[in-house]
Amino acid sequence: MMPNLKLPSALFSLIIFLLICPPKVSANFDFNANCLRAYQQIFELKLPAARQLIAAEKKIHPNNSIIPLLENYVDYLYLLTTENKAEFERLEEKKDDRIDQISSDDKSSYYYLYAQAQINLQWALIRGRYGSYLTAAREINRANAQLTENSQKFPGFHLNSMGLGLINAVLGALPDGFLKSTLSTFGLKGNLQSGLNMLDKLAENLPESTFEPFYEEAVFYYAYVLSDVAHSSQAYAKTMKYTTRISDSSLMKAYLRAYVCSRNGHTNEAISILAERPSGPAYQAWPYLEYLMGIAKLNKLDFTAENHFERFLQTNKGVNYIKDSYLHLAWINLLKGTDSGYSAMSNRVKNNGYTYHDRDKQAINEVAAPLPNKDLLKARLLFDGGYYSRAADLLSDFKAEDFRTVKDRAEFHYRYGRVNDALGKDDAALANYQNAINVGRGLKYYYAANAALQMGKIYEMKRNVGKARESFNLAINMGNEEQKNSIENEAKQGLRRLSK
Repeated sequence: MMPNLKLPSALFSLIIFLLICPPKVSANFDFNANCLRAYQQIFELKLPAARQLIAAEKKIHPNNSIIPLLENYVDYLYLLTTENKAEFERLEEKKDDRIDQISSDDKSSYYYLYAQAQINLQWALIRGRYGSYLTAAREINRANAQLTENSQKFPGFHLNSMGLGLINAVLGALPDGFLKSTLSTFGLKGNLQSGLNMLDKLAENLPESTFEPFYEEAVFYYAYVLSDVAHSSQAYAKTMKYTTRISDSSLMKAYLRAYVCSRNGHTNEAISILAERPSGPAYQAWPYLEYLMGIAKLNKLDFTAENHFERFLQTNKGVNYIKDSYLHLAWINLLKGTDSGYSAMSNRVKNNGYTYHDRDKQAINEVAAPLPNKDLLKARLLFDGGYYSRAADLLSDFKAEDFRTVKDRAEFHYRYGRVNDALGKDDAALANYQNAINVGRGLKYYYAANAALQMGKIYEMKRNVGKARESFNLAINMGNEEQKNSIENEAKQGLRRLSK
């Protein structure tokens, strides 16, 4: 949806959009050419240019109620890229004024409810990063009601399904806890598959519709749901497919591709994308991308990852991934044979950063555990990077008896299971997972519980419903403390799939 799109040129798309866009748009909900350019700049993450365009529109058409929507988009992506809680608290004060301007405008416009819903949803997504679940739940409930009503009033306004798809997917995959129970008090229940279907249909159909300029936003949400909500095996293929048509000048495209590659074992590709990403003063600064490069490089045992974690820590003004960065620096020191460096970085994990994000919470657990075995740590990193054969070769030199502690023996079986699983060696993986359960049952670590979860997935794939159900239930009932909620949630999703 950017200037170099491979389908119709941006100018042609703009003309078509402005000429054929559904008819009930009030002059005060005027998504005109200037606003559309600002919107496009926002999703390329060229936020400085977007702010200038919005300011110019505000001078010419101060009553245009698309302006507060665009301003909120800028703040939303600014907060996502900075993760700065102080900025979040400063900018959230603008939310009510924006809603007030929009809600005082033309109720006959399909943007009237849609714009309010988008603002509510964006703030809910940001609040969730800081644990403000009660307010987030209220905003999600409000957004869902607004989008549902808007889709009834304007069934031809396809953008309704963007927010509804996201809400359905996220609510359908929520683990048990405060947010889920709070949302249930509003009568809100999601369905992960329904949400995925909505977003997939939108990504397929938007390019051929009058709403083509909104394509990149739809793909942004869809890629997030595939990778982080559904943990879909199709996340890599679909994200790469749907981002192909987005301009290479988009930093958002680079992020989406690098993230999904990093999460799905395409590490060399992730490194290449991050190295070639667009940069310069035109783009919003995004320290997280240095962190992501550090993760990718360390997953291939490239210790120059250290430079990227340090650069992230130097430039980051946000609250997330600080503890996790120090954990990775601790691992680098350990693997380089610098035990004193490991100890120093472990202390920084304990004394720096916050615990809003699951990765930072897990970092605390990691440094509280006994010193990691270097070979098992290497196998873990190689597996995460998609280097399955290298990990298998490393583990094949050992037997469980070679490891001194029960924790390490359980981890050995678990790691070998994950590697054989990834290599398609189902029988070996199942045997490894069963050994991990036998050895690790009763430990607080996640190895046994996650082994049971992965066994369930293998049996599900083999259509052995009885064994799959038994494995998923075992994962739910295991006494682990680490990653308990996420493991239980995935196992419950597996049980729901088996019940269909």
